[in-house]
Amino acid sequence: MSEKRFNPEKAQKLLSEERKERMNPERLMDQLDLVEGEVTADLGAGNGFFTIPFAKRTNTTVYAVDIEPKMLEMLKHQADQEQLDNIHYVISNLENIDVADQSVTKVMVSFVMHEVDDVKQVLDEIKRITRPGGGVMFIEWEAVETESGPSLDHRISSGTLMEILSENGFITEYISISPENYAVKGTL
Repeated sequence: MSEKRFNPEKAQKLLSEERKERMNPERLMDQLDLVEGEVTADLGAGNGFFTIPFAKRTNTTVYAVDIEPKMLEMLKHQADQEQLDNIHYVISNLENIDVADQSVTKVMVSFVMHEVDDVKQVLDEIKRITRPGGGVMFIEWEAVETESGPSLDHRISSGTLMEILSENGFITEYISISPENYAVKGTL
């Protein structure tokens, strides 16, 4: 496993109450303007921190994309417990996303951009699967020392990510989450 990739053995901490309180998925979905009926993709879905709330809010297709089958198995278990049947599980890397062209309106990319090797290719793929005018939310670790999260040399500062997104055709908006984490909303 790449040293940048999240270890599935630590997956339960992703669903902790402390993390839900700090990240506030409902607030972030509101800021992404996510509404019922929108087809969405959660890239780097993991065990469902955003996928489950997306599926509940949209009541339509949510593509849960992750390279790690174990994480998607955990997500499927969660979805079964919640009696959600609108999640499509996609084992795929983000450089070649196995989702059809212009098939989604909103995309969540949470804590994975610092893990990818080819950021431009990932952004091209996001643009390919997203309908014109669609929105994307990127959530990352700020480039500051913290007790948890990836090493500082793997982090992407908010300013750098906004610059990269702007250079790749996104209209960006910065959203503060905490001193350690930020979101950037990108519109195509």
